[in-house]
Amino acid sequence: MSQRLYTTTRDLHLYLGLFFSPFVLVFSVSVFFLAHAWVPGAVRPGAPRMVLTVGVPPNLEQLDGRERVDAVKAVLNRIGINGEIGFIRHLVKEHLLVVPISIPGRETTVEIGLATHIAKVNQRTTGIWDGLIALHKAPGPHLVAIRMNWLPMRIWRWFADATVYVLFFISISGIYLWTALRSERRVGLVLIAAGAVSFFGILYGLAH
Repeated sequence: MSQRLYTTTRDLHLYLGLFFSPFVLVFSVSVFFLAHAWVPGAVRPGAPRMVLTVGVPPNLEQLDGRERVDAVKAVLNRIGINGEIGFIRHLVKEHLLVVPISIPGRETTVEIGLATHIAKVNQRTTGIWDGLIALHKAPGPHLVAIRMNWLPMRIWRWFADATVYVLFFISISGIYLWTALRSERRVGLVLIAAGAVSFFGILYGLAH
């Protein structure tokens, strides 16, 4: 085994693991809340407020997909609302757009009157723990045509992807480094076998 390869792998294993450990902790803590459907802290609703003359684009009703999101973003920026747009609900009869916007720890719902040009804004504080859950679920597969429309959330997606790649590397490099320690090989084999049996046992139980 090359000493240089071993040293380089060991250093990358250590320093990349340290750098991405906060991101791993975010996913670990948030999956605990997801698994147990429990989030500490009460939701604190904010006072609703009205915003007049928001300047709605005349063709907003005809837009769809990402074009509609970009047009709504421009309206929201003018009234000082930022965040990730989850979806846009168009109530045709009421000439109303309902837009939920999320920032980790805070949720905002904006109702935009297409005929009246009046926006009604409702905010509620969901807390830091719910914010971790939002980060955990954010890069998900739903509504991919309009998701990641807020720059901080796009940056978070890049770090989430990088965390997965680093976890792959740490797992593989950990096995490589373990093979270099002859005194630990027997214990390592026992633990790998026990982990594999546990994993496939759980899969079998879920499938049956």
